[in-house]
Formats: sequence, structure tokens, C-alpha cells
Amino acid sequence: MDSFLDPTRRHFLRGSALGLGALALGDVLGAQEAGALPHFAPRARRVIYLFQSGGPSQLETFDYKPLLNAKNGEQLPESVRRGQRLTGMSGNQSSLPLAGSLFRFAQHGASRAWVSELLPHTARIVDELCFVKSMHTNAINHDPAITFFCTGAEMAGRPSMGAWLSYGLGSANRNLPAFVVLVTQKPVDQPLYARLWGSGFLPSGHQGVQLLAGPSPVLYLANPAGVSPLARRRMLDAAAKLNQEQLEREGDPEILTRMAQAELAYRMQVSVPEASDVRDEPDEVFELYGPDSRAPGTYAHNCLLARRLAERGVRFVQLFHPGWDHHGGLPAGMRGLCKETDQASAALVVDLKRRGLLDDTLVVWGGEFGRTNYSQGKLTADDYGRDHHPRCFTTWLAGAGVRAGTTHGATDEYGYNLLEPETDGVHVHDLHATLLHLLGIEHTRLVYRFQGRDFRLTDVAGRVVNELLA
Repeated sequence: MDSFLDPTRRHFLRGSALGLGALALGDVLGAQEAGALPHFAPRARRVIYLFQSGGPSQLETFDYKPLLNAKNGEQLPESVRRGQRLTGMSGNQSSLPLAGSLFRFAQHGASRAWVSELLPHTARIVDELCFVKSMHTNAINHDPAITFFCTGAEMAGRPSMGAWLSYGLGSANRNLPAFVVLVTQKPVDQPLYARLWGSGFLPSGHQGVQLLAGPSPVLYLANPAGVSPLARRRMLDAAAKLNQEQLEREGDPEILTRMAQAELAYRMQVSVPEASDVRDEPDEVFELYGPDSRAPGTYAHNCLLARRLAERGVRFVQLFHPGWDHHGGLPAGMRGLCKETDQASAALVVDLKRRGLLDDTLVVWGGEFGRTNYSQGKLTADDYGRDHHPRCFTTWLAGAGVRAGTTHGATDEYGYNLLEPETDGVHVHDLHATLLHLLGIEHTRLVYRFQGRDFRLTDVAGRVVNELLA
């Protein structure tokens, strides 16, 4: 798989008119030639990834640790820490006091899953979820950690998850991108940068398309004032002829990628406004997702958009909800973040199921790492913070091919280490391998040669976690 656009496809396009029909057939050929995917029958046809940026605390959401409440204020035992590294934010503290959660936990559903009082809506759907309490990662700081989760590498420059899927599987709807990104519009300290949904060294047509809040979801998509649809069509046809000449002269496949993007943008002038206009949704849908779902740019609105995009064939929809980085003021911060996200996250699963979409849609919820069991900064009776913790945290999955109503893995009674790391641990590469498997892809075979090396999303690691599969 040396190139997305091999000589066969270039020769085809050289001898064909560069209209919509030729480009559509070119897209089909490219998808077939980019690895003959899927490798086997998929359980999932699309993914909605609810990325909670900043590292939500597992100890205030799903990982119930009563021992921390019993030992609240006592020092983290060295036998538990085992000399593991800390960040520079708490590593120099003279004291590392254990911090029990201020929030009550209860068991829910037939699965008896533990859920915090902060997440009452999620508690009602636990029998649809597969909790992975043994997630772990390499990075201890945000930039490399979120980059690792989104691209499979800690350093910038690799293709993102959605870009890999676009490259391997192509689009199921030629009028919409294969990979769409939705970001909650809110003021936060940590930026979310476009390289998290970039194409890296893959052809640029595979990068995620961010839909913005407001009347113009995609920048520069609408025709400028005074430019008619016919004028835009003629302009694209003229540009295509010039680009074809350059392509024949230089053989640069990125030229064809740009041409395809221009044609997709032309088709998106109709498809994107239709998909992003939620006014045709009945009132009961807005009630399901919550009052924020009527406000563009909110997490709830984006969850509703994700469902609309999924039912229109978008392969990979990634929502980013920032703000989960609670080094201090964690109780108040968690109350606010959970209120913003709980109802809509649960509603998405419910909505997909009742529409028959959950059977072949995979939903993933989680952040880039977890939080420490000790308090960063001063521990008081009603306030504390938690530092970054990559050793163990919780993610949940729902939908296509997932073993619903189960919990995989566990942490020790202090919530600091995995209980059975060798057998139950789920690394980021393992999660990626499992997601690809559900989509019908053997992760070791989805490769792209760049600078003399075959790259893949899972790098040189990763295993399919069969325990998560139905």
C-alpha cells in the first residue's frame, strides 16, 4: 500500500473527463486499491467517539473506591506508588494525601455497574455499556497524551484515527466527508488543535472536516456574493482541466486529492446544511438530549448532530468536549462537566438504539488519561484537586459488537494501579486494534509506506481485546 493514488488510478483519470462521474469512480477505485478493505465482515460500520479532553476523573465517575474515603487525608503509601513518576505539578509536594470522592456511588442495572451520582442518565443505560476500567497509557502530560490517543503516537505528525479509517474504508456517502469533527464551544485553558484530526502523511483528503456552530458550519463552503452555482461549476471544471495538465506533467497525487476535495466541497453545499439543520427534529428528541441540544456549539447539540451524521453514512464522528483538567476545584468542576455531558451521552446511545443504528454503530467515551487518588494542592473537607494519572482509568464502549452490560479489568483498592495488568490491561494501542477489528480491519494490515517505513495506527504493538467483544 505504497500510495493512495497508484498509477492505475492516475491512468484512468488521464483518459477520463474530470466531471463528478469520473471522480466518483476514481474514489471507488481508490478505496478498492487501498488495501481491499474490510479484511473480514465488520460488526461496526461507523464510530462516534465522545472524547472528554483533559482527563476526567475515574474516581468521581465509575471507579468506586471506598478505601480512599476511609483513609482520606492519609499519605499515599510508597508500596502503592512504587516509585512511579509524577508530574511536575504535584511531584514536589511535601505531602500526597489520599482524597476520597465527595460523591455517592451506587450499583445500577442488571449488570450492577458502579456509577457516581454525578451521572444519573448514564446510570440508566449501564446494561448497554462495556466499561473498561483497566485503560492505561504512556504519556503523563496533555499534549503527548491526547496526541497519542488520537493518532497512536505521542509526537505530532501521524494520521489521526478518523484519517486512517477514511483511507482504509473510504466514504459511505459521497456527498459528506468520511470523517467529521465537532468541538464544544466553550472557554478552556487547553487548546484543541487541528492536527488531532489531521491526515499526517496520508493524502490530505483524509483529514477530518470540522463543523462549526452557527449558520456556516464549514468555512468558505458557500458561494461568495454574486457567484451563482453555475459559475461555481464552470470554475471547478476549468480548474480541473488545469490540474489535470499539471497532474500529467508532474504526477503528484496530491493534485488529484485537491481536485477531489474541491468536488466534495461543491456537493457539500447541499448536504452539510441539510445534515446540520436540526429544526426538523421533533420536540421529544430535544427533550431526550436535554435543553442545551437546541443551542449550536453545545455538547448536547453536537451529540444530536453526531446521530444525524451517522445515519447519513459518515464513517467517523469525533466529538471533543474540553475542560476536564481538574488540578483544583475538582468537586465543582466535575458537577458542571457532568451536567453538560451526562444526559446527551446517554441520549445518543438511546437514540441510536431505537433507530436501529446501535447494532452497527460503535460509541466510545473517554479521555486521554485518568486522575490521581491523592490530592494535588490542599485537601479540605469540601475541595481538592487531582493530578494526571496514566496508570489506570476508565473508558466505556457501546454498540456494534461490544459485550454490553459488562466491566473489564479492575484497579487496586487504592485506585492507583491495575489489579491484573498482564491479563486485563488495555493499552491505547490495544483499544485502537479493537476498534479497527470491529470495523472489519486487521490492524497490522492497515499500513502506509512513508519515508521508507510501513506505518500503522497501532505502530508496532496492539492486540484485539476479545474480552470486550460479544
